[in-house]
Amino acid sequence: MAESVDVLITTAFLSAGDEVDLMLRDAGYTTRHVPDLADRPVAERQTLLAGARAVIAGTQPLTGEDLTHANALQLIVRTGVGYDSVDVAAATALGVPVCITAGANRQAVAEHVFALMLGVARRVPENIANLAAGSWQQLTGRELRGSTLGILGLGSIGKAVAQIAKGFGMSVVAYDPYFDEAFATANGVRRAELDEVLATADFVTLHLFLDDSTRNLLDADRLQLMKRDAVLVNTSRGGIVDEAALVEAVRGGVIGGAALDVFAEEPLPAASPLLHTPGILATTHVAGATREARGESGRMAAANVIAVLGGAQAEYVVNPEFQGAAA
Repeated sequence: MAESVDVLITTAFLSAGDEVDLMLRDAGYTTRHVPDLADRPVAERQTLLAGARAVIAGTQPLTGEDLTHANALQLIVRTGVGYDSVDVAAATALGVPVCITAGANRQAVAEHVFALMLGVARRVPENIANLAAGSWQQLTGRELRGSTLGILGLGSIGKAVAQIAKGFGMSVVAYDPYFDEAFATANGVRRAELDEVLATADFVTLHLFLDDSTRNLLDADRLQLMKRDAVLVNTSRGGIVDEAALVEAVRGGVIGGAALDVFAEEPLPAASPLLHTPGILATTHVAGATREARGESGRMAAANVIAVLGGAQAEYVVNPEFQGAAA
């Protein structure tokens, strides 16, 4: 049986001996790094989680069944802002707070949105492929200036995207169920309902959480609302977009193209039509993968763990109802 540790770390970009590991060890806590936890046999997962006081979690699933064996658990921290990989309901029932590292990757993701947007607008992948094949085709692209950017989800990252868009000379229209009027007024963002954003924007970028209300939010019907030359960018969660409908929309000329960093199934299978449809650009869930963002995310997670195990309140909790939930 594996020796029990205080902090189980499943985030792939963290490793033994790094800054985060040293922070935790210097605070007196033992650590173990298991980035492939979800791939381990059930019995091994149970053994690894038993006795752990905190989990610093990556994108691999942390299921309700897993959590039932974490009998000493006091905290889960997701190194990122998306927490759909964690069974939050199960954690809540056990009285365990689930936290995120809010704001750590905001700038990284916002910049990647424009890398993707420019890649599609200026047809960069096609140009590279043509040149590598010995062809000198000077393909015509399009400029961002003067176009309308539609933002679905005007949270921390959506706001950073809006501010960058202004630097490109874009008009910005946004939808958010909890719309920040003060920010919108100060930054020239026009408020609109979801369907209006889709119908009026030249580029649409998604910054929503994945839950039952947003799963397949952009289905075939909603894609039909978009302009024929519009480009969809998704750096939030793959499940928000009906991927089969998106492939058909791009192939059929319903929309102009798409740029995706996230997918319903990750890693994305090599045979996926998302990788073999002209007009769709795909990257490997790297929008937040900068040295700066990962460093800050790891430090925030470690600081939260050290604070909570030391008796302080957790920060950036996504399930405040955890308090008093456990018997």
